[in-house]
Amino acid sequence: MPDSQHKQPSLLDALIPVFALIIMLAAAVYLFSSDSSSGANQIALVLAACIAMVIGYKNGYSWNQMERGIIKSIGVATGALLILFSVGSLIGTWILAGTVPTMIYYGMQILNPQYFYSACCVLCAVVALSIGSSWTVAGTLGIALIGISSAMGLDVNITAGAIISGAYFGDKMSPMSDTTNLAPAVAGTDIFSHIKHMTWTTVPSITIALIGFTFLGLTAEATPVENQLADSLALLERTFDPGIHLLFPLLVVLYLANRKMPAFPTVILGTLAGAVCAAIFQYDNVLAYVHDDAITPLLALVKGIWIAMFDGYVANTGDEVLDNLLSRGGMSSMVTTVWLILCAMAFGGVMEVTGLLGRILQSILTLVTGTSSLIITTLGVCIGANVITADQYIAIVLPGRMLKMEYTNRKLAAVNLSRALEDSATVTSPLVPWNTCGAFMASTLGVATVAYLPYAFFNLVCPFVSASYAYFNFKIEPLDESQIHDGSVVG
Repeated sequence: MPDSQHKQPSLLDALIPVFALIIMLAAAVYLFSSDSSSGANQIALVLAACIAMVIGYKNGYSWNQMERGIIKSIGVATGALLILFSVGSLIGTWILAGTVPTMIYYGMQILNPQYFYSACCVLCAVVALSIGSSWTVAGTLGIALIGISSAMGLDVNITAGAIISGAYFGDKMSPMSDTTNLAPAVAGTDIFSHIKHMTWTTVPSITIALIGFTFLGLTAEATPVENQLADSLALLERTFDPGIHLLFPLLVVLYLANRKMPAFPTVILGTLAGAVCAAIFQYDNVLAYVHDDAITPLLALVKGIWIAMFDGYVANTGDEVLDNLLSRGGMSSMVTTVWLILCAMAFGGVMEVTGLLGRILQSILTLVTGTSSLIITTLGVCIGANVITADQYIAIVLPGRMLKMEYTNRKLAAVNLSRALEDSATVTSPLVPWNTCGAFMASTLGVATVAYLPYAFFNLVCPFVSASYAYFNFKIEPLDESQIHDGSVVG
């Protein structure tokens, strides 16, 4: 933030980089469509960061100060980048091991196409609620559900929206979720009061989402006929010999996540479990995949697993649909996504360290006139922070810190703030293509953010439900005076 050595930025200063970014991103989408995240968006973010740097320099900030801001911002995303790379390896080894093909094999036989979208949402919600991680759900069950959807001839964009809706509902309501712990900590309340207060907005939102997915499922038509489905199942049987035992890597990940092991080691251990399954149960497939007679079978086995981890798996079943959905994974598949996140965090870092982001938030606070406008403003600020800073944690912490005293001054309980933070910052993070969450979901599920965005019903509806509660002053908790001591709230 600005100090005595730096000039206070004007509102125009703060808005110029934002408007420039909006214009360049719109141009990128117009010129490159869904491929804009393959490089065009990155250039837009870097150029916008440069514009912000010029304004920062004008206001007295040195390059070293702005560079430190960029490094600090990127440091926040380091954990997400490590998880991204590890998920790439996990996908590659799980396909090679037959884990993903097995999930697709059984899912194609069990899931009814008419209720597939709603079933995806419920399944992901239940698992995310139990383990507290939307990313783990998307990286495991999500990729299998996308595969089942494609094999059934259903819309993968809607499927991705259903996966994300369910995953974020479960993540948002789980006491084991990092964001569900972070929001009440920032606001100054306890996690169980926070979760209880969130049910009022979250349950109606997921109900609306399920109604939407059920309607889309009942009106959708699965294109493959029975013999095509049977052919796909037969190919999976011949290629991977599906069986319950191949789900061992999935059980490892779900167990570790449920035991609250951090995401990165959880995914790495899941990857290694997939490698072991590939070596034991897919021995012939791995050797055929490597197809290198110049080395011993043991080295070929190591080489095949190694390739799957860094460059993914390339299927050759003879069926174009199966080959497309099983040719995925590897750390290399995440490079473009990491590039996008680095550029986005650089822009957010410059905006924060030069005080431009704070200036925007300061101006927005002048619009607050009462309880309703305060909560609605909180929702809007968090969504804007997701766009500008490209990270849901910053979008929770920064507005939460700035607005906490305003809620206390207006005698509003901290649960109102914590709920607003989650109803906006948490749920809208996967809807921004360059946000860490949006980039992760797009890369992991293989569906562009702009493609699944219209179908992420829960994530779209939740902020509006929260805003309507604020507008009608419904379920807004007053501050308990006994919680206030010496002008501070006891959290």
